[in-house]
Amino acid sequence: MKSIINWFEIPVADMERAIAFYEPVMQMSLRREKMDCADLAVFPYDEPATGGALAKFDGITPSTQGAIIYLHTADLAATLGRVTTAGGECVFGPLDLGQNIGTIALFTDSEGNRVGLHQPV
Repeated sequence: MKSIINWFEIPVADMERAIAFYEPVMQMSLRREKMDCADLAVFPYDEPATGGALAKFDGITPSTQGAIIYLHTADLAATLGRVTTAGGECVFGPLDLGQNIGTIALFTDSEGNRVGLHQPV
């Protein structure tokens, strides 16, 4: 079975601010895409893997409530350090999940979203 996740979008209010937050935190460049109804900054991904983007369009608002996505990191402590440097805040964890699952943490981003990080074992 393929992954249940196909695509994700992290709502943003200010795209430039959100890109300035996520690019140094995740140490990657985001690809800008503009459509008639949406402004996106796409995270790098390989087909057919799950992809996602920062998204700004009518009807969505950043939030600390609702679904939580977890972004992969090879070094949770270093990534959380970059979150703080970029103006975000760690709000939970790190928590070792045991059973060879890995370690997780939650942070709030520049837009006010609650986002997870997962460092596999």
